[in-house]
Amino acid sequence: MITCTPPQDAPRRPPRVPRPEELTRLTEPGCRLPGPGETEAFWAEVRRGGGPVVSEDPRGEADHRAVTFLWRGTGTTRAVQVLPNKLGDPRAPEDNLMERHPGSDVWHWTLRLRHDWRGTYDFYVDEGGGPEAGTPEYWRWLRARRRPDPFNPRALPRRWSGDPVSYTELPAAPRATDWEPRPDVPRGRVAAHDVPARTLGGGSRRVWLYEPPLPVGHTAGLPVLVLLDGEHWQPELGVAHLLDNLIAQGRLPPIVALLPESVDTGTRWADMTCRQDFATFLAEELLPWAAGRLPVTDDPARTVVAGQSLGGLCAAHTALSVPGRFGNALVQSGSFWWPDGPEAEWLTGQIARGPRVPVRFRLSFGEQEWVALPAARRLRDTLAAAGYADASYHEFNGGHDYLCWRTELADGLVDLLSRAGAGAGPQPAAPEA
Repeated sequence: MITCTPPQDAPRRPPRVPRPEELTRLTEPGCRLPGPGETEAFWAEVRRGGGPVVSEDPRGEADHRAVTFLWRGTGTTRAVQVLPNKLGDPRAPEDNLMERHPGSDVWHWTLRLRHDWRGTYDFYVDEGGGPEAGTPEYWRWLRARRRPDPFNPRALPRRWSGDPVSYTELPAAPRATDWEPRPDVPRGRVAAHDVPARTLGGGSRRVWLYEPPLPVGHTAGLPVLVLLDGEHWQPELGVAHLLDNLIAQGRLPPIVALLPESVDTGTRWADMTCRQDFATFLAEELLPWAAGRLPVTDDPARTVVAGQSLGGLCAAHTALSVPGRFGNALVQSGSFWWPDGPEAEWLTGQIARGPRVPVRFRLSFGEQEWVALPAARRLRDTLAAAGYADASYHEFNGGHDYLCWRTELADGLVDLLSRAGAGAGPQPAAPEA
């Protein structure tokens, strides 16, 4: 059990670490660019197929592809930068500048990637009028000129605000088909509530409550998921569709989900950096609030706390600090580097020095998360040395990305609750007419 007080007012930026030296950018485009008089036909073909263009690996390896990002410039376009999630070094932004094909309006940039990669990406377009190119002021100015990919209809809601973010998936990447609404599946109910939050200084915290479809008269205790950053997972991404589908398939038992709001970036940083008051709110106020409305379990082995990024750090800290309430921590891309400075990786140190507690961990990180991975791997090794033999850890081919976290969330819930012996549970009610 974690009882020590974490460092206060710790720096909020991850530490600077060396970026891996291996570069995936190709010097030649992965698709045929237009010759004289072929530009309109080229763009018509791009519109039909969608962007980016995926082609065979120039080295002939079956498990890789060349991925060419394309932008159609104008007469005033001076530069275009493309930033796929975590496939760029912020200290070398010039590496992600696209090249203009001579005599055309085609701007292009090609990566060689393993065929199970997926990621979101943005374009940043310089149409003139900014600071001197290449200066720190210029890069800040350019980052305010974000554009989606007009040739790609695939997009996810952006975190906090703004236009949707474009994404692409290579042929072997996991597909989030379980997130698609299905008309023949019984539907749960979702509603937002204001839950009293005395441990957080009074007032209340907005929480989305998912109630699964149940047979009439069902009274057995239901497994519980507490999923952090609820304002994005439900109103924006629609996690209720995922839960409906997994329950209908028998991959999950009927489960109650509680999705507390993060409020804003400042509140999120305050709550999710190992704040004991927030863990207490989840365990001693939110779970009892749900138990007063629904037949939920009090078995920690069937209770999951889940989060991503800072939320992943928070999920691990919560499970460790109140193990009698949360027996499972589903952690995706957790910020275990926190805090920067002399007390870096504070939570990992607490695990190394403390007794083993009855918590199962499922941890996953993206292979391109070059800032987070060193701390993640040290956490993995620390858990093994501390006796957490049932902790699982894996790395997926992606970045710090909700596109990846969607399928990781589904797989993690099925894994943890099946290992808990939750079983398939009662069958949901028939669909509403």
